[in-house]
Amino acid sequence: MAVIHELSAVLADQIAAGEVIERPASVVKELVENAIDAGSHEIDILVEDAGLKSIQIIDDGCGIEGDELALAFRRHATSKIDDRKDLFRVHSLGFRGEALPSIASIADVKLTSSTGGEGQTIHITGGKLIDQKPAEARRGTDILVKDLFYNVPARLKYLKSMNTELSKIVDIVNRLAFGHPDIQISLSHNGRELVRTAGRGDLQQVIGSIYGMNKAAKMIPIEGKDADFAVSGFVSLPELTRASRSYVSILLNGRYIKNFQLTKAIIEGYGSKLMVGRYPLAVINLDMDPLLVDVNVHPTKQEVRISKEDQLGELITSAIREQLARQNLIPDGLTNLNHGQVDPQQVAANLTAVSQPYIPQNPASRPLEGMPVPSKESAESQSKSTDAGLFNQQPSDGVNHPLIIKTAADLTSPVVSQFEQKYRDQQVTPFDAPITPVPMPTQPIKTTETELFDQTERFPNLIYIGQFHGTYLLAQSDEGLYILDQHAAQERVNYEYYREAIGEVSADQQRLLVPIVLDYGTSDMLKISDKLETLASVGLHLEQFGPNSFIVRQHPTWFKAGQEADTIKEMVDWIIRDGHLTVAQFREKTAIMMSCKRAIKANHHLDDQQAKALIAHLKTAENPFNCPHGRPVLIHFTETDMEKMFKRIQEPHQSQRSEA
Repeated sequence: MAVIHELSAVLADQIAAGEVIERPASVVKELVENAIDAGSHEIDILVEDAGLKSIQIIDDGCGIEGDELALAFRRHATSKIDDRKDLFRVHSLGFRGEALPSIASIADVKLTSSTGGEGQTIHITGGKLIDQKPAEARRGTDILVKDLFYNVPARLKYLKSMNTELSKIVDIVNRLAFGHPDIQISLSHNGRELVRTAGRGDLQQVIGSIYGMNKAAKMIPIEGKDADFAVSGFVSLPELTRASRSYVSILLNGRYIKNFQLTKAIIEGYGSKLMVGRYPLAVINLDMDPLLVDVNVHPTKQEVRISKEDQLGELITSAIREQLARQNLIPDGLTNLNHGQVDPQQVAANLTAVSQPYIPQNPASRPLEGMPVPSKESAESQSKSTDAGLFNQQPSDGVNHPLIIKTAADLTSPVVSQFEQKYRDQQVTPFDAPITPVPMPTQPIKTTETELFDQTERFPNLIYIGQFHGTYLLAQSDEGLYILDQHAAQERVNYEYYREAIGEVSADQQRLLVPIVLDYGTSDMLKISDKLETLASVGLHLEQFGPNSFIVRQHPTWFKAGQEADTIKEMVDWIIRDGHLTVAQFREKTAIMMSCKRAIKANHHLDDQQAKALIAHLKTAENPFNCPHGRPVLIHFTETDMEKMFKRIQEPHQSQRSEA
């Protein structure tokens, strides 16, 4: 039998590295977290060959004293906890004292640090001290990790392609930036900058720098608070989704965590506003007493144990649900046609953080607020000398150039003032009606909660125009043209009706002339038997009928005639597929199914009275914007959108757009 012995410190560190350092991204995470804990305001991350060649982290934090450098690379050495009580009040991102020794045991590491005076440099390779000497350094720490996994080549075979490993690093840096918007963070790979945040404490600005300004403009702030937790952050509108949950970031006291239950709570906040298989973009900050969370359950500290997790999930769900209830969720039709691409200037106007003066999208062709567009006849009747006032006069080439408004100062120029004075009182013919100008943004409009939830404010007053191909309803309002999907609209109306009807579980039952017999295998029979009460909660009563069969003699009156058997079988199939369905979830699925089955289909022609009645019912719905499956019920084209499509408004040239 082998002799029991104590492992060497280097081998123990390499074993620990197998848990803490899985890939280059793990090194970036641990070192950047140390920089954040050091009170840094600026952190630069320089990576070569996806981190396999080198990873360099430079910060301006508090630094490390020279006589503590060697100690920092000893296992379980830390400045963040002192005794057992500190384990229950962890405020830092790193505290186990395993990161530096683990990294140094499988790489070549040079660390230079200073607390403001003379600095020190230490060089460790494979866990062995090579050199330590004084060095000139500014306040902060500069650590260089080279040749990662050079002495454990077996670990290299588990790494993915360079692009995959680089994407892992970018993802980690993004999450850290979300958790600390007040820190300026930059990431460069092989000399090319990939990420840079401003460090101004504006989370939406960080989201814009990482995901793009067009996506940040479609994210709305949320807030929620109770006695134990505070929730804040941004979530995307239902029209902005992704095919996976990877764009959901949960930050607990500044620490990025993975938690399936909380992610599920975020998705549940959307209810039926998301399409099946689609997930939102979200950055959620959770603030709580450290006593309520145990961050010491996993070496990477990404998986944590939270006390009162159900209570926290309910708070997140309600915060998202309440904020979405305040929003007008009608998607812009032109944006949908352009696959979600929006004009960058319009994005800037939508961002809550924008404080710059508004600049029209096409200043050369759009009128200013309160200034009508003159008719052709009236314009020609004006003197040539006055018409010259509409142009930038550049006599050098003898050509009058259209006035291009680039800055807010241009709005008060003499040329604009002459134009306004000239046409202020002029009559406009119907064919030359002015384009409705976009209002210049001022301070955010503050409304009461009652006003925010006012259904008349969220849903437009629609005037029915007609039906297109027996599938779509056309309507108009002062805001433009609306196209409604009649099937989705009635699905929404039906869903809200059935959701209430199923919840009440009426005793009204319709007896079947010929009972329905359902046959299943033994395994399925056992699953169904355990959920007979759940089926009964929606008015469906199954009776045992032989060893492997059930019989149904009656059904709720709200079942659609002719579809009784299919509806019952589908409901039972849900129980078989997901035996963990709660009563509330089962009622929800049943309401969705019934609303779809009883909704009018495409190519079904409605008369004017039926169409108007459908629109009127839709307006009273709790959520008139999405069907229960998450598809949009109606889309919107503004008058400006229509004029663009018919080329009545010309888009500015690319060079003009960039100048603006």
